[in-house]
Amino acid sequence: MSGLPESVGSTDAHTAGPAIDFRALFESAPGLYLVLDPRLQIVAASDAYLRATMTAREQILGRDIFEVFPDNPDDPAATGVTNLRASLQRVLQGRKSDTMAVQKYDVELPAAAGGGFEERYWSPCNTAVLGPDGHVAYIIHQVEDVTAYVQLQQQDTQAQHQTAELRRRTEQMQAEILRRSQELHETNQALRQANEAKNEFLSRVSHELRTPLNAILGFSELLTLSELEGDQRDWAAMILKAGRHLLALLNDVLDIARIESGNLAVSVEPIPLGALIADVLDLVRPLAATAGVQLTPAPQLPDDLCVAADRQRLRQVLINLLSNAIKYNHPTGTASVIVEHRPNGWLRVRVIDTGRGIAPQYLSKLFTPFERLDAAQAGFEGTGLGLALSRHLMASMGGTLDVSSLPGNGSTFWLDLPAADPATSSHTTAEDADLLALRSYPSPKLVLYVEDMVENVRLVEQILTHRPSVTLIPAMLAGVALELAREHHPDLVLLDLHLPDMPGDQLLTLLRAEAGTCNLPVVVLSADATQHHIDQLHAAGVAAYLTKPITVRDLLHALDQLLDQHSDGQPTDQARNQITNQDKP
Repeated sequence: MSGLPESVGSTDAHTAGPAIDFRALFESAPGLYLVLDPRLQIVAASDAYLRATMTAREQILGRDIFEVFPDNPDDPAATGVTNLRASLQRVLQGRKSDTMAVQKYDVELPAAAGGGFEERYWSPCNTAVLGPDGHVAYIIHQVEDVTAYVQLQQQDTQAQHQTAELRRRTEQMQAEILRRSQELHETNQALRQANEAKNEFLSRVSHELRTPLNAILGFSELLTLSELEGDQRDWAAMILKAGRHLLALLNDVLDIARIESGNLAVSVEPIPLGALIADVLDLVRPLAATAGVQLTPAPQLPDDLCVAADRQRLRQVLINLLSNAIKYNHPTGTASVIVEHRPNGWLRVRVIDTGRGIAPQYLSKLFTPFERLDAAQAGFEGTGLGLALSRHLMASMGGTLDVSSLPGNGSTFWLDLPAADPATSSHTTAEDADLLALRSYPSPKLVLYVEDMVENVRLVEQILTHRPSVTLIPAMLAGVALELAREHHPDLVLLDLHLPDMPGDQLLTLLRAEAGTCNLPVVVLSADATQHHIDQLHAAGVAAYLTKPITVRDLLHALDQLLDQHSDGQPTDQARNQITNQDKP
């Protein structure tokens, strides 16, 4: 073989013997072997390989393997060259063996045998031979001719008695299966790559939007808790409400991925319908005023009239329907909400507008994703996703969403949900007031906050004014935080995950690795809301994971559970369970 020793003889006088002719041994081996260099040129071949491929050694040595063994030009579905090239590239790049599935790779007949190509099936394995530098020096291409076996598998007793037409159809079907199997494999690879890219995109969007929302919601919530005049308090409350709505929309973006994968989670519970409708009407009222559309007053409903639904999902559906009723209405038009009792204990909520209406032939397309009918031509902005998402959300809650409309007579969208008995709220106003009140712990507490954004540090500083016995030490770099933790031994660490000098996950690992800091309770404050990352951090031992934007109540609750504890310095099991349940999205 080119570049390899052809024979070896012993230099030991006691073991002297004839030289070993490795070329003869290789060429006489019973297996089908071909040796390639890194340029995929043939440098050696066994006699058995030459016989199986009907080639001569002097005709193929030094030539490119794909020049010697091309695809059958009469077979447009041939993939032998493509699949073999991909396998050899994997060997060169990975420097390890690659076993291929059974391949259909026709062999060119010599002129003496009539020329053309003969159908063959092979079971190939490509093995890397590394040189002293660790790079691939040769590739041993070993194959087994399994044509007879494959052809036997393709035949059965009944097929032998079928007509020539049936055999032709069988061969076509087999070729189609091979082709579709290859297409399916390629499609699955593309889908996996697209899914990974989508998850990365959603994670990035979530983080970039949650970071500014943390300051917007945090400071607006603090404003609502401060001493403000009437109008200023209302303005702060409106900012807080709109910010929370934006946060809900951001969460819905993540839910789209769960919808596509069939993993959308809903929490169905009794929801007071009157209060929810009034809240949604207040939220869209500025939009109606800008468009010159009049909103009729909220329906007067009993306080205990409830539907079985997910509060956030139902609120999102109603916001979408009312926003559309305003957007597609006429100036001076009206939009109203009516609630009706339906048979078998169901309730119907109707959203009615006096807009331009929808032609009957378009109603069937209305809930199709990205279908906007003529809205774009009429100058209305939008994506065409709202109604499709709303119908899916209603179905997830066990309800329905439908529409009736005529051109010039406006539209009526209605949703049906089962009525529910009111439930006792587990959160009382007294408990909330107690949580937000000034409160000192039995002993002074030191909290280390690792965060590189000044506005987030100032927000936490303001929240901690409700706990005057807590001293906050900020650190904008993970390295600085590690030194402060070693020096001061804080009672609690608040940790952001996106830091300039190292990821927060890595800082957590360093804290856990040192005896003086391994038991510090750590609360993560992060804009990363992806569930798998939250689960990873819980498994790494964090005491709580609060997703930005954080609320004053959630942070104070976490501090109380972890700092107002037993004297052994560790939170109780009950406290850990409460925080764990609290920070699940």
